[in-house]
Amino acid sequence: MLAEYLIDTNTCIYITKQKPTAVINKFKQLQVGAVVMSAVNYGELYYGSEKSEHPKKAHAALESLIGVIPVLPLSPEVAKQYGHIRAYLEKKGKIIGNNDLWIAAHCLTLNVTLVTNNVKEFQRVPKLRVENWV
Repeated sequence: MLAEYLIDTNTCIYITKQKPTAVINKFKQLQVGAVVMSAVNYGELYYGSEKSEHPKKAHAALESLIGVIPVLPLSPEVAKQYGHIRAYLEKKGKIIGNNDLWIAAHCLTLNVTLVTNNVKEFQRVPKLRVENWV
């Protein structure tokens, strides 16, 4: 099955914590393989688990998550898309966070919809499809 959605870090956290219900219900409706995460999201989540008061527990939860949601590596095509988006947004004076740029580039390269609770920031990226399951 080809991926349809790439989930942002905040959505990964919702799925791990099993709330809010709307996110969990939508996720459960999808077939295995329809949802992926970027290596960038994985890095953000791993960073969060390193800072956790209970890092072993947080790492275990993250490993469970990536057992269900594959982590996709970045490619040269994603890097080119990143450069294009960053240059465009800088020119327009509408730059977004660096990790968010990489995530947007990954979505556009894969031709998938980004699922995030950070819609306002990502809407600055032309042609990026964004959904908020919350």
